[in-house]
Order: sequence, then structure tokens, then C-alpha cells
Amino acid sequence: MNRVKVLQVWLCCVSLWRFWVSHAVPLDCKDETGSLTHCTSISQEKLLDRVIQHAELIYRVSEESCTLFEEMFVPYPLHALRNQGGNVCHSQPFPIPSSKSEIQQISDKWLLHSVLILVQSWMEPLIYLQTTLDRYDDAPDALLNKTKWVSDKLLSLEQGVVVLIRKMLNEGILTSSSAIEQTLAPYDGQSPEVLESVLRDYNLLTCFKKDAHKMETFLKLLKCRQSSKLSCLSH
Repeated sequence: MNRVKVLQVWLCCVSLWRFWVSHAVPLDCKDETGSLTHCTSISQEKLLDRVIQHAELIYRVSEESCTLFEEMFVPYPLHALRNQGGNVCHSQPFPIPSSKSEIQQISDKWLLHSVLILVQSWMEPLIYLQTTLDRYDDAPDALLNKTKWVSDKLLSLEQGVVVLIRKMLNEGILTSSSAIEQTLAPYDGQSPEVLESVLRDYNLLTCFKKDAHKMETFLKLLKCRQSSKLSCLSH
């Protein structure tokens, strides 16, 4: 493996991550008592903007993590799996609307509930991923820190979406993160061969990146629907 190329990718990822983190508007809904009062005092429009920015940042960091992991640990002949349908994801099959008519047919409730389910379904798998990456001898701190950061920010995103549901739909919280049925295939805790373990973690990172993109897209479609212009379509 070309270590110079790996170093270049690592430095690029670190730079991009620092840029996005430094320019991000914090989304911290809970106060010292654990209630979501910090976000309830924000206007619905500003809260939606902050939630979208949060989702954008999570997606971009997930992209960086996936690229860094691929360059560090995945044998080059297997890189093509990502583009040939080799990554089988077991998360909820929420389709992304691809036309104005489809955007008009879906509801704000569907978009918000879909985002919340996706966020909650990834909390446990990302905690699992943190424990497995700690066992990699050559795992760079940037990769470990990104994984931990995304896991923490998912919790903040969940809080923001919950407050949006209350504001926009006049509903309470749907369910707690621990109570929701996991939509990802469970891990059996066995000790697979090294390559199998690497590909499993690679698949998890790739699938999370896809779902992070869905979270971002659904929230942007929600904002689009609020404008009544329906001029922004998913890509």
C-alpha cells in the first residue's frame, strides 16, 4: 500500500474536518437538567437550518472516515466493491424522492420520522465500530476521533429532530434511542478472520455514509417543502 498516498489522504481529511468543525453552528438542545429547552427557544426556521447544517457535517465527516479507512485497511482490488453493489446495507429502505410529484406526495411527518428512525438506528452500530477500531494496530487518531465525534453528534441531531417534530407536527418524542428496534443486522460478537472483520467494518462505514446522506437529503427536502417552491430536488 502506498503510505505516501495514505498520509496525503489523512492530512486532507484532518484539514477538511477542522474546517467544518470550526464553521459549524452548535446544536446543543439539552440544558443541565436534561430538558430540550435550548432548542425550543429557537425559531422553527433557524432550528431547521441548524439541524440541516448538522446533518451536512455528519455526512461529510462520514465520507472522510470511509475514505481514510479504505485507504488504510482495504486491499485495493476490493475498493471496487463500493461501486459494484458489494456493500449490502440492512437499514430501513427509505427511498429518496426523485421528482416534484414525489416530493409533493410525501409529508413533513414522513420526512421527520424517517430522519429520526435513521439517526436512532445508527447509534448502537457506531458505538460498536468505536470498539472494533480500537483493536486496529495502525488506526490513526483522526479516524478514531471522527468516529467518536459522529457518534456524539448523532445524539445532538436526534435532539434537534425531536424538537422539530414537536414544533412542526405538535407531537411528543416518538421513542427513546434504546427502545427503537435496530434496523441494522446485529453482530454476533464472534472473532472473524482479519479480512472479514475489515470488510465488515468497511461495509458498516459505507452504509452509514449512505444513510447520513439520506438524513441530509430528507431535511433539505423538508426545508424545500416549507418554501412552497419545490425547486430543490435530490441528486
